[in-house]
Amino acid sequence: MQHFSLEKDVDIPSSSASSVWHGMHSMEGSDHDRIPRRDTEIDIEAGLDEKPEDDDQERNARGGVLGGLVARTISRSSMKEPGPPPDGGLVAWIQVVMAFLVLVNTWGIINSFGVFQTYYTTTLQRPPSDISWIGSIQVFLLFFMGTFTGRIADAGYFKQIFFFGTILSAIGIFMTSLSKTYLQLFLAQGVCLGLGNGCLFCPSLSLISTYFTTKKSMAIAIATTGSGIGGVVYPAMVQQLLPRIGYGWTIRALGFIQFGSLLICNFGSKPRIKPRTSGPIVEWASFKELPYLFYAIGMFFSFWGLYFGFYYIGSFARDLIGVTYSQSINLLILMNGTGLIGRTIPGFLADRYFGPLNTILFGTLCTTVTIFGWIGVHDRAGTYAWAIMYGITSAIVQALFPGTLSSLTTDLSKAGVRMGQVFTIVSFACLTGPSIAGQLIQVKDGGYLYAQLYAGMCLLVSLFFLSAAKLAKSRDVLTKM
Repeated sequence: MQHFSLEKDVDIPSSSASSVWHGMHSMEGSDHDRIPRRDTEIDIEAGLDEKPEDDDQERNARGGVLGGLVARTISRSSMKEPGPPPDGGLVAWIQVVMAFLVLVNTWGIINSFGVFQTYYTTTLQRPPSDISWIGSIQVFLLFFMGTFTGRIADAGYFKQIFFFGTILSAIGIFMTSLSKTYLQLFLAQGVCLGLGNGCLFCPSLSLISTYFTTKKSMAIAIATTGSGIGGVVYPAMVQQLLPRIGYGWTIRALGFIQFGSLLICNFGSKPRIKPRTSGPIVEWASFKELPYLFYAIGMFFSFWGLYFGFYYIGSFARDLIGVTYSQSINLLILMNGTGLIGRTIPGFLADRYFGPLNTILFGTLCTTVTIFGWIGVHDRAGTYAWAIMYGITSAIVQALFPGTLSSLTTDLSKAGVRMGQVFTIVSFACLTGPSIAGQLIQVKDGGYLYAQLYAGMCLLVSLFFLSAAKLAKSRDVLTKM
């Protein structure tokens, strides 16, 4: 098993440490003769027959070496514990604002991919399943990096990994503005931007969970509204700027906003928990907890079908309903905008009345019904109504996913790695789900029925495993959890 050993030492002057050592040694004097020593003893009284000045030099030299060791031991053992989460206060809510900005500039861009899906399909003359790989790899890497970035953040390197993610995201989006071919877009927007987002997402959300207890679901839900805000702002910018200044400068405009916002987050984010400097990269013991295991499987199936609607609502409206490209962007903006309702109100209800697991179960049920309802949509009014409903119901799942996960974690020092592990599992669903849906559309000769059935069945299976997680945690179905 691979382990981290990332200790941060705090040096104190050797003279002070030496005094501590001699004090400890003198206190042990009475027990020294009665208790046998199993380990090797270090005789700091050696050299008494030497000259006094040599004796002092010898003592000082040895005291400096041993004092350094003792100082580091004392500094590690006496680090001030942060205490329980404050569950509010200025610093805590600042972390929510910082995470909100992170979500605006990570998931906000991802939720806007429907705009790029339609644009790239038209300009590059590639099938939708090929284009969806760009968005899929971006979401995959954002989630997949969770296990590693979460563990690194737990080890005390939050600031470093966050800054690295900021730089990588900036490189990715500005290189996207220069891309001309499918491969260049895949590497810049898919791989580079996805890796950068992965260094930002998990650490910022796990940081919130260390500041809140009874308000945790609400705090995380407020932060996740950033993805909805970004999903409104960025498509609207593309819609307005693309015909005026062209593709390259439109993407650069998005990049300037993203980079500036993330720089603010680098200064505002403040880790609270004492670093966990040793421990496995993967917390395998957590998968022995049935609620955690069933929840991880359930969210895999949920995300396997969830993003089909966000990626393909634009092309569905254009190909089958007959709306214009600009109107298809309005549909995506509408879907992300109404999602704000599903991100805030359920978070409040989860904390106050029902618990996050019960609430996400309800959200998954509603999303499943909505996906199957898409099969019956055949006109413009129905498409707009469906976009509103799906925006609300799918937002419940997206918003409460991390909050419910943190409620299954009692040891806050493991919040990052336990959250990151499930993010990594979900990443494979995000990687393959939209592309499978695209292939099913091709099999149906441009029809969406097979893809709609696939997405609906994925969410139905998710509902089963989330119910199993609830029963594994408590047999009382009315218990708040």
